[in-house]
Amino acid sequence: MHAGHQMFEGTVVHRRLCWGAFYLVAAGVAVTSGAPWLCPTSCRCNTALLEVNCSGGQFTTAPDGLPQEAKLLNLTHNTIKSVVQLQFHTLTQLLDLDLSDNLLVIIEAEAFFGLQSLLSLRLSRNHLKIIPVGAFTGLTNLLFLDISSNQILVFLDFTFSNLVALQSIKAVENDIVFISHQTFTGLTSLQELHLDGCNLTAVPTEALTQLTVLRSLHFHRLGLTTLPNYSFRHLVHLKELVISHCPWLETLSGNSLFGLNLTSLTIKHCNLSGVPYIPLHHLVYLVYLDLSFNPITYIHENLLGDLLRLQEFHLVGGSLLRIDIGAFRGLVHFKLLNVSRNLLTTLEAGVFLSVDTLKALGLDNNPLACDCRLLWVVRRRLYVDFGGHPPTCTSVQLHGWNFLDFSGVELPGLLTCRPPRILNHRPPEVRVDQGHTVVFCCSAEGDPVPSVSWLNPRLKPLSPVGRIRALPNGSLEVRYAQPQDSGTYLCVASNAAGNDSLPVSLHVRAFPSSSKYPFRLKGWSALPSASPGVNGNEKLPFDVKTLLIAATIGFLSFFSSVSVCFIFMFFWSKSKGQIKHTATIAYVPRSATSNGSGGKSNYMETSRFTMKLI
Repeated sequence: MHAGHQMFEGTVVHRRLCWGAFYLVAAGVAVTSGAPWLCPTSCRCNTALLEVNCSGGQFTTAPDGLPQEAKLLNLTHNTIKSVVQLQFHTLTQLLDLDLSDNLLVIIEAEAFFGLQSLLSLRLSRNHLKIIPVGAFTGLTNLLFLDISSNQILVFLDFTFSNLVALQSIKAVENDIVFISHQTFTGLTSLQELHLDGCNLTAVPTEALTQLTVLRSLHFHRLGLTTLPNYSFRHLVHLKELVISHCPWLETLSGNSLFGLNLTSLTIKHCNLSGVPYIPLHHLVYLVYLDLSFNPITYIHENLLGDLLRLQEFHLVGGSLLRIDIGAFRGLVHFKLLNVSRNLLTTLEAGVFLSVDTLKALGLDNNPLACDCRLLWVVRRRLYVDFGGHPPTCTSVQLHGWNFLDFSGVELPGLLTCRPPRILNHRPPEVRVDQGHTVVFCCSAEGDPVPSVSWLNPRLKPLSPVGRIRALPNGSLEVRYAQPQDSGTYLCVASNAAGNDSLPVSLHVRAFPSSSKYPFRLKGWSALPSASPGVNGNEKLPFDVKTLLIAATIGFLSFFSSVSVCFIFMFFWSKSKGQIKHTATIAYVPRSATSNGSGGKSNYMETSRFTMKLI
């Protein structure tokens, strides 16, 4: 059963009991009252139910002379364009008023004043563009309001402030572009809200914070591309959230659902390309999850385990290609999986924690390859509900067959698998020089088609990224091979029927040294290698020839720089005109008679020399 239905089952029963009690009281009043009713022209009156039915009476305004004892008033399918102030103030006993399917464009303030007993008001399928503040004044006991299928553009502050008892608002199929922050102020009892805003580009988070007891929120046709963080903060009592028909909604931010304690979440007819694992992981009370009609292609393993109480998962009409083994591992209460109308070729028993807890399975309209991977479905057919749509085969031999009709004797010969076999069983051994790229091919056959993976010499799986990687076609690529890459690699082909393996050996020869006595710069680390995988702690070798070449290049560079400087000084001096070309410099040479003990010389002689400037 839908979690949302369970949630509100008590409310529905309570309402039915209330209406039943009302009819009994109404019938008693009708029996005890001897006064005849005056029924307006073109209306039908039921005195037993205290109902006035004026539907389709071609009224342009609400008729006069309505019985004051009326409990139900039906004014649908007329041409009423406005509801004026105090329009129904004499109907103090009215419980239900239906103005749907009219031409309403104006509702004046205090239009429903005096209807203090009214429980239900329907204004759907009209032409309302705005609801003025005060339109619902006096409806202190109203429980249900329907303003769907109008042309409402904005909700103003305090639009619903007088509806203190209101529990449910239905406002779908409108053209809402803005919801003011104080729109829902005063709705202290609201539990259920249905909003439609095809022109809303943001969740009205501030407005929603006023709804402190809200339990069910439905959003339709939002113009969002992503669901922002903390979109529903302060809605601590919210249990059901439905977001539907949002064709631009592609992602959910990591904390978009933060603060919620949902039991039911539906995000359908959107554009999600993957299951929103991160936003979901804290929803430990979630029972029902529906991601139908999204282009989701994979359900990955071990990413839904935080949803400890999850019982139902729906992804109908998606683009599912595969559900990984262990996708629903850890979900001990899981009972229903509906993945109808997808692109699945199989569904293995290892997807679930235990197939024994599964009570319902929707697998129809998938291109199923009927082989040994689906034997568990046939064996559980007496205990699983397929909803009247059993899965069918697309295999060549069993095309269109309902494999649930196979007998126990036929099954072993029909739903079969062939173990994988690696086609080349000659263990290759490759020897290469350092820096070369090596590719090992590994192809296998089997039914179903086996998957190929690689293990490194330490028997750890190789990923599809990196210098040493497993390619999508099953090959192993070692780029810029290094001596430490040497060892035995293992190709493993596996399918549901078993596995096969093939070891391959790689030997990488290191570069030979270019000198018998290589010279190493002490304390210098090697430069980063152009080839990935070279040890960065090795020293960079230099020989004598390399040093001579480096010294020559350095000397030539220095000599060139000095020459340029002299040439520049020459031209600069020529540009200065008449200048001195000689200079006399006086200096005192060291005494030639200084004593050996370091004493000072007896006399000092000053010498001069003349230098000619260029």
